[in-house]
Amino acid sequence: MGVLKVDTVTNMLRNYFVGKDQKFIFEKVDIESFELPNIQETNLYIHIPFCKSMCPYCPYNRVLYQEEMIGPYITALLKEIEIYAQKLGRVTISSVYIGGGTPTNAIDELEDVIDKIKTCFNVVGDIAIETTIADINEYNVQKLKLYGINMISIGVQSFDEKYLELLGRNYTSEMIKPALKLLKEANFDTVNIDLMFAFPGQSEKEIMDDLKKANEYGIEQITAYPLFTFPYSSIGEYLKINKIKMPKFFARRKFYKLIHDYFIDNGYEMTSVWSFKKNNIQSKRYSSVTREDYIGFGAGAGSRFKSQFHFNTFTIAEYEKRLFEDKLPIAVNMPISERLSRYYWLYWRLYDTRFSIEEFNKYSDWKMKTLMKIFTILGFCKKNENNYFLNERGSFWIHLAQNYFVLNYINKVWSVMKEQPFPERIRI
Repeated sequence: MGVLKVDTVTNMLRNYFVGKDQKFIFEKVDIESFELPNIQETNLYIHIPFCKSMCPYCPYNRVLYQEEMIGPYITALLKEIEIYAQKLGRVTISSVYIGGGTPTNAIDELEDVIDKIKTCFNVVGDIAIETTIADINEYNVQKLKLYGINMISIGVQSFDEKYLELLGRNYTSEMIKPALKLLKEANFDTVNIDLMFAFPGQSEKEIMDDLKKANEYGIEQITAYPLFTFPYSSIGEYLKINKIKMPKFFARRKFYKLIHDYFIDNGYEMTSVWSFKKNNIQSKRYSSVTREDYIGFGAGAGSRFKSQFHFNTFTIAEYEKRLFEDKLPIAVNMPISERLSRYYWLYWRLYDTRFSIEEFNKYSDWKMKTLMKIFTILGFCKKNENNYFLNERGSFWIHLAQNYFVLNYINKVWSVMKEQPFPERIRI
């Protein structure tokens, strides 16, 4: 599906469900007059952009690790947390997620960041972090436990050496087993393994080999997602993988069913369209993206409230400069209507693959109810007295919509933000 077709379909759906009053435009923020909403409870995202290995497939805001960059960045990050606390007060934090980049590249400095968050806010929920096989050692694991981090996601991506080389990972397949063993012995509440599929030329057998090896470790949760290529020229060129294409529709359909059926047949349950958790392990679900609202700290971090969605500048130097001037580094903002907020909620509940009918009735209008009736008729979901459940077929179509629409929005925003520290406007 080309960009023009995606945009045409997108505009038609927006106008019908959300209305023409909602403008899908991020505009430059006048930081002197910009106001944060009054909130009592939210979630936190912390972005650490430093990577020792610049994997060519990764689209996130990151820079090559240089030790001398860590100190100034963390100082600015701590200042950003303080400013938010001054403006919002001691709000309750339901969860903390630390991503990047590779956050464990600043393992010692994370202690100050987490201490600052606990000092400034009322943290009552889980603290989760993502990292890579190359960063799992006894020192780092002990530090993470000491800081109170109780959930961890490890980017394995593949057990096949040739695909690790393709991705530019800075570890070998032989390093995976001892790293996962160390994490298991550390008794985190939840350990999640990230796996990728749909590599160029990858066979069904190779996909199955990766799934079987992941299952052998008895890890609580496994997340399997395709190699996203961001097919539009700007990010495609940035990633240097613009010749790599996602498989065609029927191949993707076959791969997705293969993965879903393997996990269900081996005692897992779906916890999102990508993730599967062991039924016989008492652990919490690990998720990085399904929070309805959150504050993002760090260069390139986004913040989503009920009435607005904004991004910090992606440029680290400008991010630090703003904060050294005691100003928030927010670059662009898009107001969010109540109707759009409701559909945002529905999208992430569908991504979760299940949600309560009572909660749905609280959020829904007649168009949302009609949409769910259509999903049910098409065989995408079912319901009982209390809940809607998205099945394998429905989950595949949500994953497909994410590929064509959500990645298109990400591409449009991030392409501009990577080039301009404070763009005037970005239309999505």
